[in-house]
Amino acid sequence: MTGLCSLAMRARRTPPLWRTSVKQVKHFSSTSQTRDYADTLPNLKIGAHTRVLFQGFTGRQATANVKESLAWGTKIVGGVKPGVEGEHLGLPVFPSVKAAQERAKPDASAIYVPGNQTAKAIEEAIEAEIPLVVAVAEHVPLHDILRLHSILKTQSKTRLVGANCPGIISAIGKCRIGFQPLPCFAPGNIGIVAKSGTLSYETVASTTRAGLGQSLCISMGGDPLAGTNFVDALRIFENDPDTEGIILVGEIGGTAEMDAAEWIQDYRRRTTNPKPIMALVGGRQAPPGRVMGHAGAWTAPGEPGPEEKYKALERAGAVMVNHPEKFGEGMKTLLSGRSSTSGSSNTPFRNQKRSLHTMRRTTLPTQDTRFAKTQFRSLYIKQHQALSMLQEKSLPINEGAQSVSDLFLSLTIDRTALSPTLIASTSAGFEPTASARLPFAYNTENFSASSPVIESVARQLQLPDAAHEKLAELVQALWQIYKEKEAFTLEVRASYASESGALEVRGAKFGFDDAAFRSSGRQEEVHRLRNKEEEVPEEVEAEKDGIVYVKLDGRGTIGTLVNGAGLAMNTVDALSIHGGHCANFLDTGGKATSETVKSSFRIITSDPRVKAIFVNIFGGLTRCDMIAEGIILAFRDLELKVPVVVRLRGTNEEEGQKMIAESGLPLHAFDSFEDAARKVIALADGE
Repeated sequence: MTGLCSLAMRARRTPPLWRTSVKQVKHFSSTSQTRDYADTLPNLKIGAHTRVLFQGFTGRQATANVKESLAWGTKIVGGVKPGVEGEHLGLPVFPSVKAAQERAKPDASAIYVPGNQTAKAIEEAIEAEIPLVVAVAEHVPLHDILRLHSILKTQSKTRLVGANCPGIISAIGKCRIGFQPLPCFAPGNIGIVAKSGTLSYETVASTTRAGLGQSLCISMGGDPLAGTNFVDALRIFENDPDTEGIILVGEIGGTAEMDAAEWIQDYRRRTTNPKPIMALVGGRQAPPGRVMGHAGAWTAPGEPGPEEKYKALERAGAVMVNHPEKFGEGMKTLLSGRSSTSGSSNTPFRNQKRSLHTMRRTTLPTQDTRFAKTQFRSLYIKQHQALSMLQEKSLPINEGAQSVSDLFLSLTIDRTALSPTLIASTSAGFEPTASARLPFAYNTENFSASSPVIESVARQLQLPDAAHEKLAELVQALWQIYKEKEAFTLEVRASYASESGALEVRGAKFGFDDAAFRSSGRQEEVHRLRNKEEEVPEEVEAEKDGIVYVKLDGRGTIGTLVNGAGLAMNTVDALSIHGGHCANFLDTGGKATSETVKSSFRIITSDPRVKAIFVNIFGGLTRCDMIAEGIILAFRDLELKVPVVVRLRGTNEEEGQKMIAESGLPLHAFDSFEDAARKVIALADGE
C-alpha cells in the first residue's frame, strides 16, 4: 500500500485515553466501514481539479475574494446564501450546502461568515459531506469548536482547515481557498505549513525571491484547536511528488511542534534520502501566561515552552532560522545538497547545517517577564470569584496558603486529542513527570466515582478509594462550570483530610473564553467581572481600536508596530537576538490602516522608555504603498519626534519604500530585516 491511501492509514489519530459512557452530541453517516477522521487527510491535496464552493457567498469579503481567486485560476462553482437561489458574479447561488453538493459537486467549501456563525456553517458542510472545509474567521467560540471536533471524529468524509487561518493554497494548481496575498506566490516545489498567517506570507515571499516557489501551503491557524495540524501537513508533503522541501512555522502554545519534531525524527530514520525540512518557532520572548494575539498563542501549565520546541525540532533534524526571510536561500542550499547526494544513504543536510551561517543557533537574552496584571484576551477572574462559583456548586471551600500535601487539578483542552482534558498533578506547575493528562469526550455528561477518568485521577493523586466519591463531585462541578460558562481552563488546588474524608478546595484560578463574548455576546455575566482599572492602561486603550498591545517589562527602548500576531512575536524575538531591547508587542491586526497605525504610534510613544520605533509590515491584501501613506500621515499628525525605521515587504513594496524615502521625515525605509534591525537598534542606543 503506497501513496495517499497508506498515508491516511498511518495518519489515524490515537483516540483519547479515557472515554466515559455518554450520549453522543451528533453522529454523521459515512459510507466507509469505519469512521476515522484521519481518512480525510488526502482531501488536503487540492489543485487545478478542485471545485470550490463559498458559504457566505454574497458578502463583501467573499465577493472580493471570489473575484481575485477566479482571475488567478481557481475553479469556483458557486456559493450558498441560505434560502436564496439566483446568481452572483455569474455563478449560481444555492439555498443550502446540501443543494450545492447535489447540483455542483464541490470538492471544497470556503466559509466566509462571522465567527458566531462559523460553527453552524461548518456543521452544514459536514452534513453535506463536503470533502474539505476551510474556515477563515477568528473569534470562533472555543466550545463551538470543541463540539464540532466531537462531530468530526464520528465521520470520515470531511476534513477541516482552520478556523482563524488564511486557508490552503496550491500555487501549482492555482487553487486558493482562503485570503492569502496572491502576488507573493509562485508555482514551485516547497511545501509550507504554518500557524501564523503573516509569517507564512513572509515565508512564501522568501521562497519566491529565491526562485523556488511553492507546491502547497497549508495554514494550521492560530486557534487552540486546529482542524488540521503540523503532522497532518507533513504527511501530505512526504508523499507529494511536487514537494521537494518542507518548511514549518510554529509558535508558542500547545504541543503541535513537539508532535512534529517526533514525526520528523521518525521520518528521517526510516527514509533513505529525506526531504530537507526547515523551521521557525515564534514567541521565544513572549512573557509567560500571556495570550500573544492569536487565540491559541498561550502556554498552558505542563505544556512545552518555545525554547523546548526549538530544541526538539533542531534535535529532530530540522534546520532552524530566526527570521522567515532566511528560508528561501537556506532551502536553496539544502536542496542543492540533496540533489548532489540523491540515491545516497546519507542524510542530505546533516553535515551542511553548520555551513548555513545565517541560521546559526543563537541564545536569546533573558528578559524580565514578571507581570502583575492580566491580559483580557483570556479573561482570568480573581480567586475569590472562582471560589464563589465553586461554592454555588456546594463544594467545601477552605481557602489557605499552599502546603506540601496539596493536590492540583486542571480542566483544560488537549490540543492533540482535540477534546477537553483533566490534568491531575502533585506539582503546582503541572510538570509532566508529576502529572497525568486524561482527555475525554466533550459530550460527557456525568463523572461517577467508578468512571475510568476518576479512577485514573485518584491513582495519580494517590487518593484512597474512600476519596473517589468526593473527587467525582469536584470534577463534576468543574465540568459543569466549564461548559455552562464556556471556560478555557479551570485550575484548583485541593487537600484531602484522611481523618474526615473531606476533599477541600484551597485555591482556584479560572479563565474563560473571550471569543464567546466578543463574537456571540455570550457569557456577559462572566465578563462583567473584569475590572479594567486594574489592567495596564495602554493595553486597554489599544483594545478599543482592535489592536493587541502587550507592554514588556525590563529596559526596552524599541517600540514595535507589526501587522499579524505571529510576525509581531517573531519581530520581538529577532530584534532581541540582534541585541535590541523591545518595549512592547503590538499587533495591528491583519490590516494596518492609517487609523490603526496612528493609534499604534500614540500608544507606543506614551511609553517614555521608547527611543526608536520599528515598523515591520508585510503588505498582503493591504498594499505597501497604502501602508506607507498611513505611516506618513500618522507621523505628521502626531508630530512624532522619535526616529522610525520602516520595513515594508509584500504587495507594492517598492512603491511603499520609495514613498517613505522621499517623505522628508525622519523615517528610514528598508526591505531587509537584518539591515532594518541594525538601524533601529543603533537609533535606540543613541547612535
